[in-house]
Amino acid sequence: MIVVDTNVIAYLWIPGHFTPLAQNALGRDPDWLAPFLWRSEFRNVLAVYVRQGLVTHEVAMRVVASAERQMHGHEYTVCSEEVLDLARSSGCSAYDCEFAALATRLRVPLVTTDKRLLAAFPATSVPLEEFVAE
Repeated sequence: MIVVDTNVIAYLWIPGHFTPLAQNALGRDPDWLAPFLWRSEFRNVLAVYVRQGLVTHEVAMRVVASAERQMHGHEYTVCSEEVLDLARSSGCSAYDCEFAALATRLRVPLVTTDKRLLAAFPATSVPLEEFVAE
């Protein structure tokens, strides 16, 4: 069981440089968890891709539906107090701290490529590349 941030979910569903790493992470541990926030962030990533002409609206709709099916039942509400405490102490955004708070509460690793999260939460976060290499 691992918490993954939106970037890792996006790497899995939107083909790119990190897609093989995300696929390996899913193979290593298919029990991916995330705060409900991932949905909004993922939709935003897809909206940018559509605006830039990298994917069509129809492809974006299929991708988001697939990602939502994968994550259904693995989404959590996080405690605002925990998120704000982490944001205050780390300097990270409250958005990023939602993932850190969930990982901390569940006592599972947060797998990410986000350098700020990795630096702010070294006891909780694990680089994607390192996770798949273990």
